[in-house]
Amino acid sequence: MAETELTKTVYLDAPRDTVWAFLTEKDKLAKWFHPAAADLAEGEDYALLETDDSGNTVKLCWGTVLKMDRPTNLVWSFTIKPLGGAMTTVTWTLEDSHGGTRLTLRHEGIGMAAGEAPLGLLTALDAGWDAHFADLRKATSA
Repeated sequence: MAETELTKTVYLDAPRDTVWAFLTEKDKLAKWFHPAAADLAEGEDYALLETDDSGNTVKLCWGTVLKMDRPTNLVWSFTIKPLGGAMTTVTWTLEDSHGGTRLTLRHEGIGMAAGEAPLGLLTALDAGWDAHFADLRKATSA
């Protein structure tokens, strides 16, 4: 369902290899998205973490890395607690652009995962990706 797919593009003042590192390396993921349990690896499960109010480390989002074609394409399954374990798909496409990188995110399957009323989840994910992209711009230009 295209109407429940999010597509976002950002231009970053960094080469594709640098952007790739920020998408796949646990220490760099923590600078703009969420800390990861480990570097991402094709065919492996991943978990992005947060510390809850009690000081415990818990999974915030998780899935499996489905494809890694360095430094042009990364695909992972993706879920968060509000989805109740239902999986969506996030595809990252990296392209050279004017001395930097054009990064496009396509987040699919949200409507199927969210059920009959996906608008609330779509708007939350839309705003969340915007905030993360702003942080990624800062992190890759540092």
